[in-house]
Amino acid sequence: EVYKLISTGETNGIFQMESGGFQNMLRKLKPDRFEDIILAVAIYRPGPMEQIPSCVARKHGREKIEYVHPLMERILNETYGLIVYQEQVMQIAADMGGFSMGEADALRKAMGKKNQELMDKMLGKFRVGATERGIESAIIERVANDMVEFAKYGFNKSHAAAYAVITYQTAWIKRYHPLEFLAATLTCEMEHPDKVIKFIQETKRMGYEVILPSVMHSKLEFDVEDGRIR
Repeated sequence: EVYKLISTGETNGIFQMESGGFQNMLRKLKPDRFEDIILAVAIYRPGPMEQIPSCVARKHGREKIEYVHPLMERILNETYGLIVYQEQVMQIAADMGGFSMGEADALRKAMGKKNQELMDKMLGKFRVGATERGIESAIIERVANDMVEFAKYGFNKSHAAAYAVITYQTAWIKRYHPLEFLAATLTCEMEHPDKVIKFIQETKRMGYEVILPSVMHSKLEFDVEDGRIR
């Protein structure tokens, strides 16, 4: 039920998922597992956004998922064959290039800091390691080029996953305790009149009534009262 809600794009008030563009992506992607929420959080940013059409098409079987090397499948299957996370680059460097995880982390840091000199050094080491493992040069170059392209916008999965937990939690509350969710959201935004108006409209869209302030019954914050919000 939570994934159904997210897939409708009716995600006003849900952490990370409130913008119109994000909601439009959700209607196309239709997340149905936690990994998809992590993916959505990570991919909806300048740079990786270019991969959204391909990601959606691959998830729904309209585009074939291909891996340039069998070692890539285990690493990229959760993102439908696309490199999205820094951790994936680290695992590729370890599995294909023979990097220790310390060396793979050095590559990640070089990409994160856009340190071209260190990137070139680490990618050179990757090419040597992959060649020693019998991987064809054309495949090595394609993977190395994908890594270089990824370095322009790399994002770490652990960060996206931490956000995704809160995203799921807020979506769960909106699905199963909508009035309490709306009252709490209105309270959080009560110093911003434009957002109060927005969430009063959201409350009405969801079929609930908002009743006027009362000198006898109002509390300091928005509250649920007899199936309505005051």
